[in-house]
Amino acid sequence: MKKRHLIVDAHQDLAWNMVCLGRDYTRTVAESRQAERGTMVEAINDQTLLGWDAYQQGRVALVFSTLFAAPVSAKEGDWDIQWYENDEQAHQMYRQQLDAYHQLVEEQPHNFTLICSSSELESHIHRWQKDDSEPQPVGMVILMESADPIREPAELELWWQLGVRIIGPAWAKTKYCGGTHDPGPLTDLGYALLEAMAEFNYILDLSHMDEEAALQSLDTYQKRVIASHSNVKALLKGTDSNRFLSDRVIQCILERGGIIGVVPYNCFLDTNWQKGDPREQITLDMLVAHIDYICQLAGDARHVGIGSDFDGGFGLSAVPKEIETIADLQLIVPLLEDKGYCDDDIKAILGGNWLSLLKETLPEN
Repeated sequence: MKKRHLIVDAHQDLAWNMVCLGRDYTRTVAESRQAERGTMVEAINDQTLLGWDAYQQGRVALVFSTLFAAPVSAKEGDWDIQWYENDEQAHQMYRQQLDAYHQLVEEQPHNFTLICSSSELESHIHRWQKDDSEPQPVGMVILMESADPIREPAELELWWQLGVRIIGPAWAKTKYCGGTHDPGPLTDLGYALLEAMAEFNYILDLSHMDEEAALQSLDTYQKRVIASHSNVKALLKGTDSNRFLSDRVIQCILERGGIIGVVPYNCFLDTNWQKGDPREQITLDMLVAHIDYICQLAGDARHVGIGSDFDGGFGLSAVPKEIETIADLQLIVPLLEDKGYCDDDIKAILGGNWLSLLKETLPEN
């Protein structure tokens, strides 16, 4: 059997699911689905795509594990879970989620481990590469999605000490910049945030930032930039949503040596697809088209990866028909081979590009 490449997934909302819904990612996917059948958890977030068995089967060695909550202004539905009204509430919610990650790695060190430095990353990946027959812990690099919990830029030292290494200033609009469905530029406080982030060498995540703010950030922020979970706007005909990346933003990310994580979410692959539609009409070929588009613009395969956003407000019913769990992301391999991608390129796309960026960016110790 052909050896499977390591997968690095640049976006999973694990802590939100753990804290708000009580999901236990040390369980198998089947165990979670059985336990959640007919419950509020399934109603809110669908059937899970993540679990300990699936991480191992898919060789998912590392995930960018987010801190996430949403402002009450963006509230949908009648459920009351982790909506914040001000930055103080956001701060407390994000600290609670961060504590959940630390508790997880302390109590389940054989299942999950926190990655904060390049030396920790090197040791972790060595374990996965050395032996693919034994279960290995899943590494977690912490990504803050929306900077509202940073009450002022001076707090960045605290978040750094607690293990945060990547910051996305927006989800919806924040005090720092415009965001998804709520456009606007960087604010004065947003520029101050970027200046303070640079002092610690945070990675800047442009996903969810409005295009104007993203372009300003690309002109301003001289450290590493990524889009952890964003698809190509040019392939989504008829959309005017600022959630997707224009060619202009993609080109700027490429020029800065950044990486874009593509999202296997059906309505990010076909904007006509709606919740409740058959998932059979969406295939992994459509995801590969986004990968190939970015590679063609770049002239190589070194600027694209995966940012699944699995369990991030959607689940089994909203992903391409070939996917039952995250392990099925390995099915991308033959599709890329059919397009002429070599083994080294596929290895880079599935995880190598993210690993290279982290090795170059994380502090040594």
